[in-house]
Amino acid sequence: MFQPRPSRKIYLGNVAIGGDAPVSIQSMTNTHALDVPGTIAQIDRLTKAGCQIIRVAVDDYKTAENLKAICQTSTIPVIADIQFDAHSAILAIKNGAAGVRINPGLFHDENALKMLAKTAIDHNTVIRVGANGGSIGTAEIKERIAKGATHDDAIASALFEATLTQCKKLESLGVYNIKAAVKSSNIAITLKANYLLAQNSDYPLHLGITEAGTPNCGIVKSSCGIGAMLLSGIGNTIRVSLTADPEEEVLCAKRILESCGLRLAKPEIISCPTCGRTEIDLVNLVDKVEKLISKVKSSGKDLNIKKIAVMGCPVNGPGEAKDADIGLAGTRSGKIVLFKSGNVIGAYDITEGLNLLEIELNKSIIL
Repeated sequence: MFQPRPSRKIYLGNVAIGGDAPVSIQSMTNTHALDVPGTIAQIDRLTKAGCQIIRVAVDDYKTAENLKAICQTSTIPVIADIQFDAHSAILAIKNGAAGVRINPGLFHDENALKMLAKTAIDHNTVIRVGANGGSIGTAEIKERIAKGATHDDAIASALFEATLTQCKKLESLGVYNIKAAVKSSNIAITLKANYLLAQNSDYPLHLGITEAGTPNCGIVKSSCGIGAMLLSGIGNTIRVSLTADPEEEVLCAKRILESCGLRLAKPEIISCPTCGRTEIDLVNLVDKVEKLISKVKSSGKDLNIKKIAVMGCPVNGPGEAKDADIGLAGTRSGKIVLFKSGNVIGAYDITEGLNLLEIELNKSIIL
């Protein structure tokens, strides 16, 4: 992994972003802000899943007014997602939003931008400038291509310039608490635009592959794109965009950070892909082990174990998985071997082996 890109440190409510702060996880509610109880309930579920910052769609004065009750109740910072109306953004800030998201392609009223900047400064609110495909016009892309740019480069450079221009406008109005985001559903375009922004500014960057799709494809696209940027040293907060329950976004984001070495898995579960040597139902066994871990974590506790291995045969476990703290491996007789730090404890039937694993997990609970 490359050295993390230096960036300014800002605070979105009580969550530090940029500087030496760890990469934070965001999601967005899919409830309507007019449904206050439903939105609050969803934020609670997302918080328990590991979400640290939540975004809520705000399209008019009515939803901006309802945001007050949501912000007062939420235990994590709330961002008002604004597309067109600066006055709704101003009301959202006054009603407790820790941040607002504005789109440079849809935000052209200079006087309204000045009013928004002043309100944000007065309330110490973060403004995220978030550009996507809707931030640039078709004519501008064609003009860049006509001048020799590739299709991807034309879009990436236009996204970068639109974002940087509006960030600089806000900065000229005295706003310091700025974070930036440039997103596309195309991984290559997203990477190009973010690298340009990273090289030409010190704003904390919010990463994501927008409109990534259903979990079947979206998890792969998001992992490739967000992971590539994180491993190159850029990115301060992330959101995985899936056509799914937002809780799936949070779980995927956590796994991306864990896979990039930016967050401890507590514990990491490794398992082999199986082969002709496998004599047990490994898929079912791994599922049961994951449920044992979830059982502990749902109680709000952590485990003092870094890695658990669940392997299909003795070749992989404890062989290739001897560095695991604890693990299970199938045998040719259909039993499972329990091992710790590469040393075999014994062979058991599956039910007994799982019971013994659960005992070991309970011993490692951090009180």
